[in-house]
This record gives sequence, structure tokens and C-alpha cells, in this order.
Amino acid sequence: MGHSGAQLSSLLTDFLSKSGGVAIIDGGLATELERHGADLNDPLWSAKCLLTSPHLIRTVHLDYLEAGADIIITASYQATIQGFEAKGFSSEESEAMLRRSVQIACEARDIYYERCKSGASDGNKDSRVMKERPILVAASVGSYGAYLADGSEYSGNYGDEVTLETLKVFHRRRVQVLAESGADLLAFETVPNKVEAQAYAELLEEENIKVPAWFSFNSKDGVNVVSGDSLVECASIAESCGKVVAVGINCTPPRFIHGLVLSLKKVTSKPILIYPNSGENYDADLKEWVQNTGVSDEGFVSYVNKWCEDGASLVGGCCRTTPNTINAIYRTLSNRSSALPL
Repeated sequence: MGHSGAQLSSLLTDFLSKSGGVAIIDGGLATELERHGADLNDPLWSAKCLLTSPHLIRTVHLDYLEAGADIIITASYQATIQGFEAKGFSSEESEAMLRRSVQIACEARDIYYERCKSGASDGNKDSRVMKERPILVAASVGSYGAYLADGSEYSGNYGDEVTLETLKVFHRRRVQVLAESGADLLAFETVPNKVEAQAYAELLEEENIKVPAWFSFNSKDGVNVVSGDSLVECASIAESCGKVVAVGINCTPPRFIHGLVLSLKKVTSKPILIYPNSGENYDADLKEWVQNTGVSDEGFVSYVNKWCEDGASLVGGCCRTTPNTINAIYRTLSNRSSALPL
């Protein structure tokens, strides 16, 4: 028997109330993996680490938990069965790697809870948050553009030959595998256009997926999603799908978030999630970030209270944000909740 839409949404509502009304999502993965010594110069990007260095992924997840994150997102954004098969893996091996991404995040959560119990902390890291609390593992599903690794996840332009049906065929098995892998949530991230949102919504219903999902879109103009499709129309798809428990924005410069949250509020009654980039510009041709174009952690955090006032109830970071960013959000929200009238 599957959960009803109401049951799925109450899972998140209960979680949010236990988190004090606002939950913290983790930050960027790729930059942190590289900082720990991973080589990501590969179309499979962070998924490559599932094979070569799962311990690094686990370390980054732990860093984010110790920074105060309540939700950690798996390293499966660019992990697709088709991408792995193109590298010579069998479909069984490919599915095992998807499951492994969730397992690594669950292991990090278990280790974190153990550390909280044993009171493990050292004097050098006194900003660490060692607090037993509900923690969710969100299995990341990247867009078809992320699999193409040609920058089209930032344009949303897949060409006329990619139809709703193409996208459903592409994503179906991966969504099934991740939904059965022990994750608490499915995170459909950086959704660049309306047709892909529609494909996800139909898959969730057709496959009777039992795990709640969030849809998170990206925008480069503060009005539409990157393809030029209306954000309001995209969010309406998420609003009308009973399997979707939250809707929001990621991978978008912080300066656009305020207006986007207000747009979302017009069409959705579901919790709104926000995890923007640092604001740096990505050069899709050079495949690199343009230095010094972003906002500092302090600048990023100065936005956070505003986003929460606007109505966001899940807040974190995407590309180029770090555990320091997340810890700064944690401290800001802690100060905010202690300042609120009881």
C-alpha cells in the first residue's frame, strides 16, 4: 500500500516542526570533494567518486552534518544508468552505484549520531554542531542536461527530438532504484524546463513512488526557469502532484531568490526550499567557475533571514558553497529562533 499525498507531506511537515520551522540543507559537493583531493575531471563528475573514493563523499557529508545541516543530498546528481553504461558498466553495476550513493549518506548519518552520543569533539573544532536531531537523506536526481554534461542543464534547451516520453524513459529506472534505496526523500534538482518537471511528476504517479519528492528549479533571470519557461507554470506542476512535498529553487544567484520565492508563494501551498549558488558565474565553455564573482559567506547569510521571512522553510547552498556557509546559516537561524517571541 502506497502513502497518500497527505501522508507524504506530513512526513516533511513533522520534520520541519522538529527542526524549529526551518530546516537546513547542505552545500556544494563537487568543490568540497576536490578540496579533499578528489579528481573530478570527468563527465561523471561527483559520481566518479562513488567508485574511486566513497570515503571522501562520506567525509563531506559528515562535514555538512557537523556544520549544522539537517538534510544531506547524495552524490547521485550526475549518476545515471546510461552514463555508467557508456563507461562500460553493466546495468546491475550501474544500479548498485546509485544505491551506494544513498548508502554512503546513510553511513555518514549513522557515524554522526555515534559521534553525538560519544560526545566526540576536539577543542580545535568548537564550531562543530554535535546535536542529535532528525536528519534526512535526499537522493539527488539530476536533469537530462546534467547527464549530457554539455551545459544544457543551465540552458534547458534539449532540442525538439527530446520529448516528454524520451525523458520518462531516460529517468524511469533510476528513479525506481533511488526510491527503493533507503533515502528519505527524492531531490529532483536544477530542473531546467517544464517538460522535465512534467516527466518527473508523471513518473512519480505511474510508478507509485512511495518516497516523498521535492522539485527544485533554476533561474538565471529571476523570473523564469533557465529554458525561458515560466517558473509559475513549472511550480504548478509540482503543486498538483501529490508525491511532491516541497518546491523551490537551487543553483541560482542569491540576488534573484527573493523575487522567485514570492512568485512560488502565489502558486504553491507546499514548503518552499532555497539553496542557491554562491553567486559566482560558471563558464560552461571553459567548464570552470569565474573567480571572485560570488558573494562571501557573510553576504550569503545576510540574505537568509529575508528568505525565511519571505516564506522559505528549507534553506541551504548549492555550487561553491561550503560547510562554512552552512555553519553560518545554522548560526544565523539559531540566533533568529532565539530572538523570536515565544
